[in-house]
Amino acid sequence: MSELALPAASDADDSGAQRLRSPVTVSLAALATVVLAFAILPLDQAVVAALASATLVVLSAIDLERGIIPNRIVLPAAGLVLVAQVALFPDRAAEWALAAIVSAFVLALPQLVGRAWMGMGDVKLGLLLGAALGWGVLGAVLLAFLCVFPVAFLVILRGGLAARKTTIPFGPFLSLGALIMMFGPHLAGLTS
Repeated sequence: MSELALPAASDADDSGAQRLRSPVTVSLAALATVVLAFAILPLDQAVVAALASATLVVLSAIDLERGIIPNRIVLPAAGLVLVAQVALFPDRAAEWALAAIVSAFVLALPQLVGRAWMGMGDVKLGLLLGAALGWGVLGAVLLAFLCVFPVAFLVILRGGLAARKTTIPFGPFLSLGALIMMFGPHLAGLTS
């Protein structure tokens, strides 16, 4: 299995590439989400969920290792997911497009007020999440914030007040929230 090429950490759109430290693990995790999508979702939903979930796994690994969410992955993926959603579910086309725009805008608000609380990669990831989840993106973002708070608290506990300036990659938490929203209700239905 070949290694996944990543943009250099210094620039999300740089032509230089770095390799993931665990490409096999990331590939297997992405494949697991694809298998899960086709195992528990109707075929039309599974197609979109497989594309979105595999992309989220790869983007999370990159964000954890490099602290970036590469434009050359997240933007085409958001476009493909949106096109697939509109093609498969044309009656909800406005929801997919508006949810993508609104979620990106909400995640961009800290940047607009001059705070570096949220990276622009997270904003672009919001486009993908909105296109994939529709208004379910609101639940995904809420879950992401709920999941990041304990981690931030532990960082502060371990590092003291100096740790307040520590950067925590938020992309993996957004991805986790999205995966929970995407698969959680269907998995819960299997157990009842």
